[in-house]
Parts: sequence; structure tokens; C-alpha cells
Amino acid sequence: MRVKGGKLSQNNGSSSVRVEIFDQAYNLRGTDPEYIFKLAELVDSKMRAVAAQTATVDSQRLAVLAALNIADEYQVLKRKYDAIAGDFSQRTSHLTDALDEVLSDGRKAG
Repeated sequence: MRVKGGKLSQNNGSSSVRVEIFDQAYNLRGTDPEYIFKLAELVDSKMRAVAAQTATVDSQRLAVLAALNIADEYQVLKRKYDAIAGDFSQRTSHLTDALDEVLSDGRKAG
């Protein structure tokens, strides 16, 4: 991905940056130009990876296929996160119950 022009302007804490994704220039606005560049780089690399694996030259079709790849990666990570968060919640509940029991026993003994 090529970044052209860098930060163009700043308004109310948001910056306008110019990026190029799959040889198409876009002016994007956000509060963190480096983050915008990273996102644009991700989309550009996904589109190029899809283009290398398929015979299509239609950039709109490549964008949709790249979006589906990104959505799939997101869903895989979300399922992992949800499983970890569920385990964490279950452990927290178990430890809270154990602590309540110990404190309750301590009050009875004292």
C-alpha cells in the first residue's frame, strides 16, 4: 500500500489522510492517522492476496471477497475471545463463591 500525502488537515482532533488501496486513492478522516494507515494497509493486502488467488479483475468483487476474508478472521477471533471470556467469568464466579464460603466460615468461627 502506498500512502500519499500523509496528514492533509486537522479539524476537531480528527485528521484527514490520503491512502491508496488497490491502486485507488481515498481521503479518510479519523483521530489516529497511523491507525488509519494500518487499516488501509490491511485492506490493501487482503485485496491483493485475493487477486493473486482468483482470476477476477473486478475491484468491487475483490473488495467483497477481501471483506469476507476479514469478516471470517474476525469471527474466528471473536469465538476465541468469547470462549476465553466465558472461562474467565466462570472462574471468577467459582473464586467468588469460594471466597464467600471462607469468609462465612471465618465469621462463624470468630
